[in-house]
Amino acid sequence: MNLMKSINILLIFVVLVLPKWAIADVMDEVVQLQKRWAEVNYTLKSKEQNSAFELLITDADKVIASYPSAAEAWIWRGIINSSFAGAKGGLGAMSFAKAAKTDFEKALTINDSALSGSAYTSLGTLYFKVPGWPIGFGDDDKAKEMLETALTLNPDGIDSNYFYAEFLRDQRRYKKSEQYLVKAQQAPDRPSRPLADKGRHDEIEQSLAKVRQQLSKKNSASITDRR
Repeated sequence: MNLMKSINILLIFVVLVLPKWAIADVMDEVVQLQKRWAEVNYTLKSKEQNSAFELLITDADKVIASYPSAAEAWIWRGIINSSFAGAKGGLGAMSFAKAAKTDFEKALTINDSALSGSAYTSLGTLYFKVPGWPIGFGDDDKAKEMLETALTLNPDGIDSNYFYAEFLRDQRRYKKSEQYLVKAQQAPDRPSRPLADKGRHDEIEQSLAKVRQQLSKKNSASITDRR
């Protein structure tokens, strides 16, 4: 009986304690991917950036190999793949966009609320930025669904609001886009991600300028029509 009791205690220890350690370990790895991604995405350019993204994808591969059941690892490899696709551009980028889509879909099957629903935000963004059939898998209806789901999970987040605003701008819904860009500006700071926050705020400012330019044009046209 004592032996069986000891075995049961050991099994409880393995089930309840080890996953917490694993979660802590994978989040340490994810934080390193986040920091390096911000450096590569916001401070490097051209060939140097492309080479750095390739190395970062390899690093993300290693994290997934160590923690295949961690949605966070799949999300971040997807973000790196999609960012590389954006930096690379052209038809050569499509393989990385497809790889990112696969990563985000895998993350959703594991834990769709991981990282405050980031898989929905990132996958939705891919759907409206990638060309549609026959070149790619772009789909505005799916983009809207994914991005709005992300907002229900993270209504005050900088990324969830920014990328929904970008979708609205793409749809020429400039007034509503402006509202979500302003909300993104007001999102709480992320103390552990200062470079990423600075880069995102710069993007928000640029997008706001474009949106307000379009709103100004519409207002001017409306005044002219009334004369």
